Amino acid sequence: MKRFLLLVFFSVPAWAFETQTLVQGLNHPWSMAWLPNGELLVTEREGQLRRIDRDFRLDPKPIEGLPKDIDVSGQGGLFDIALHPDHARNGWIYLSYAQRQASGTSTALARARLQGQRLVDWQTLFTMRPASRGGRHFGGRIAFDRQGHVFLTLGDRGDEDRAQRPKDHAGAVIRLHDDGRIPANNPFVNDPQQLPESFSRGNRNIQGAAIHPQTGELWAHEHGPQGGDEINIIRSGRNYGWPTITHGVNYVTGTRIGVGTQQAGMEQPLHVWVPSIAPSGMAFYDAAAFPAWRGSLFVGALRGQTLVRLTLRGNAVVAEERLLTQAVGRIRDVRVGPEGWLYLLTDSPDGALLRLKPSSANRSQSPNPIGTAIQSAN
Repeated sequence: MKRFLLLVFFSVPAWAFETQTLVQGLNHPWSMAWLPNGELLVTEREGQLRRIDRDFRLDPKPIEGLPKDIDVSGQGGLFDIALHPDHARNGWIYLSYAQRQASGTSTALARARLQGQRLVDWQTLFTMRPASRGGRHFGGRIAFDRQGHVFLTLGDRGDEDRAQRPKDHAGAVIRLHDDGRIPANNPFVNDPQQLPESFSRGNRNIQGAAIHPQTGELWAHEHGPQGGDEINIIRSGRNYGWPTITHGVNYVTGTRIGVGTQQAGMEQPLHVWVPSIAPSGMAFYDAAAFPAWRGSLFVGALRGQTLVRLTLRGNAVVAEERLLTQAVGRIRDVRVGPEGWLYLLTDSPDGALLRLKPSSANRSQSPNPIGTAIQSAN
């Protein structure tokens, strides 16, 4: 097995780090999760699940047992992967994907166990309804809260008005028990005009989600249209406004969407990007390896081809720093590894797994221009 190791050194205002390319040859990698034995599982959007060993050697043979109904078209395919909080005991691995149906395609949530080189005990826990044609805005991020609920983020599927339709999962965040049952305290569970799986709605396309390490709340970001990418705290029963309110505009005409940026009964974002960066994976940093980064929120960017570090004060974003801009390509996912280093996936047919680790470089060196600090206007 051919291995790659590329070292690139950066000195940025907050911390000095080095970037290592650990694995190449991944086909549009989307997400990653560490097994208890230190191996890494990586999803490829093209419909394969790959294993990387503790020495960062990519197994040339994909893991078997994925369903045949993964719809790899447009932005669709195999998306997120997450381990059950009690994975060491029960072995459950959760996956989201675009599920092909007779009437179109839906975002689905499933779980299975890994036995050797094969997934077994496959269970589909949720399927978005109604299914629809088109290959855009699937959402697909998975997160577990401290109570063991599992969240799945959904997009509007390219039909913006669906995000405000009460009997439609599009544009919603759903919340389930780990076995797919609907929690009795979901906000719409007793409302016959709503879908009981829905926890919130009014989102365009959420592709980043993480649980805040102190508050336990779900934070998520979503793609805006032309401008208007935003970060929100996802709370029970709240409406996040799309497409009634947005900080973005129509792609072709540049005209206003909906009623503007505010509407009574609809939430305002914590942070907005105009122009858009096309945010992807996100992770809170609460480890010790980078002391100056503790408490930060990291967000990958596709269009922006950058890693964004947001400085938080409570629930407020007070500063933004951009790292690796135009240096490694489209960043699809960002995760904190078991040792506290940052791991990235790049989105391309020859995608890579990269690692950011502390550098021995003197922090008094002049900052490299690839790392830039931006004061937040929010």
